[in-house]
Amino acid sequence: MKILVTGANGQVGQALQSVAPAHGADINAFDRQALDISDRAAVKAAIEAAAPDVVINAAAYTAVDKAEEEVEAAFAINAMGPENLAAACGDIPVLHISTDFVFDGKKPGAYVEEDPIAPLSVYGKSKAEGEARVAAVSHKHIILRTAWVFGGAQNFVNTMLRLGETHKELNIVDDQKGGPTAAADIADALLKIAGKVSDDGFTDWGIYHYCGAPAITWYGFARAIFAGRETPALHPIPTEQYPVPATRPKNSVLDCEKIKRVFDIHQPDWREALSQILDKR
Repeated sequence: MKILVTGANGQVGQALQSVAPAHGADINAFDRQALDISDRAAVKAAIEAAAPDVVINAAAYTAVDKAEEEVEAAFAINAMGPENLAAACGDIPVLHISTDFVFDGKKPGAYVEEDPIAPLSVYGKSKAEGEARVAAVSHKHIILRTAWVFGGAQNFVNTMLRLGETHKELNIVDDQKGGPTAAADIADALLKIAGKVSDDGFTDWGIYHYCGAPAITWYGFARAIFAGRETPALHPIPTEQYPVPATRPKNSVLDCEKIKRVFDIHQPDWREALSQILDKR
């Protein structure tokens, strides 16, 4: 199975390249320098040249706070780019990664795929627009919403460990709840999905949720990261005491029953992936 992957240098893009051999997948990965997905002509040429069986879009503008000022850049990569890919794919299945930030976080329970979206930030709005554009131009699309990705160079786990080396105390938000998700688990899920959707008989296109379990707050996640280590003192605080440019949803918990039912993909326990990462530190 030949798969074209965008966002090769991102957390999920790197993970896809690492786990591909175990899935028997031949990955042709492009970073932004090799393929700017906001360039429609370049995208069309790359897909025609690669002739993949499946396209996975792991490219994204993920600087959530910076996006509040760089609106045009966020929409170019998160909305226009996915549209270009989906349009160029034609009958080729396209798998597009989206986010929990399309929701406003006001629902008391876990979000299902059919829940109305109401993004609070430029980043969330750009990702929501990307979802809509992919769905509008591709009749063979899977939109995979995930959350709180970790496992690459820049993520909450590494930030905590770095700050823990220089700070005696850390204030961590304790009223935002979600499901931390390892990049490697997302990559595994995407490749399993790619294997299924490449079958001509597949018809269950659309949006799916996939994130780690159990749900936890950022403060709880930080405690898990520092468990068993010489740690700084951790203090739980409300969102209001940690002002940032972009508003985050208070509830980012995603219901993952649909992906289990259709693809037999179960929610991963993020604690297992975290333990593996910490063992290497």
